[in-house]
Amino acid sequence: MPNSSSITEFLLLAFADTRELQLLHFALFLGIYLAALLGNGLILSTIACDHRLHTPMYFFLLNLAILDLGCISTTLPKAMANALWNTRAITYQGCAAQVLFFIFFFVSEYLILTIMAYDRYVAICQPLHYGSLLGSRACAQMAAAAWGSGFLNAVLHTANTFSLPLCQGNAVEQFFCEIPQILKLSCSRSYLREIGLIVLSGALDFGCFIFIVVSYVQIFRAVLGISSEQSRHKAFSTCLPHLAVVSLFVSTATFAYLKPPSISSPSLDIVVAVLYSVLPPALNPIIYSMRNQELKDALRKVFGYMLIQQ
Repeated sequence: MPNSSSITEFLLLAFADTRELQLLHFALFLGIYLAALLGNGLILSTIACDHRLHTPMYFFLLNLAILDLGCISTTLPKAMANALWNTRAITYQGCAAQVLFFIFFFVSEYLILTIMAYDRYVAICQPLHYGSLLGSRACAQMAAAAWGSGFLNAVLHTANTFSLPLCQGNAVEQFFCEIPQILKLSCSRSYLREIGLIVLSGALDFGCFIFIVVSYVQIFRAVLGISSEQSRHKAFSTCLPHLAVVSLFVSTATFAYLKPPSISSPSLDIVVAVLYSVLPPALNPIIYSMRNQELKDALRKVFGYMLIQQ
């Protein structure tokens, strides 16, 4: 049995066994990846170029787009390369880096979504205090806290996971390096330490979820009390995209990590991993641009400027 010191690479789970299906998966994920790059890139460039969007809400949306790009770029390019070149290998260092960056981007994104719920709560429930509670310095500090907490979380989980002795082979039953799958390779009860960290992180995530739910209960109570139908529509148009993104993010991740072991299988695990790691970064730009008139107007302005330049 190999131990962790003798493992130089891991073998990821392939999407398919036949060459034709491998190439089909490569083409499919290449399309999704390019769509995510284009969508989030447009969000970034539009917010950066249009001064009317230099507000706290769009500042946090810009952070979300950066994190989406990082999250999908951590997992999908390696999976596509393996499918294209008909290989399953990823180096030990590459696997550790994948775990580090995926947790960093994933946790930071969840914290940014939590902050965005607070932003909507203050904007709708305490509009007179919006400028003082969410000034440029406060926004920068909250974003830095989210990124910093995500990085600290990632370092702790990665260091703890890869310090465990691994003696159950080097085959990871997932298309990217995922901590639960790596823990299955451990031959030491020390993995309980990492389980403890995961439980602690889960408790903090649940606390953020409760905060989001309570914020939206207060938001909907305030919006339903607005007499003007136009004002209600405007308030809902800024809240519903964020609520949809949170729902997609939380539901897919929760199912991925809390689904019953009795229904678990390699094929289902891959599908669920795609749902929580690939789908949100690709769909978030579409969700935010569908009901947000300010963002749509700014996108048209950017496209119009690009056409004039050509």
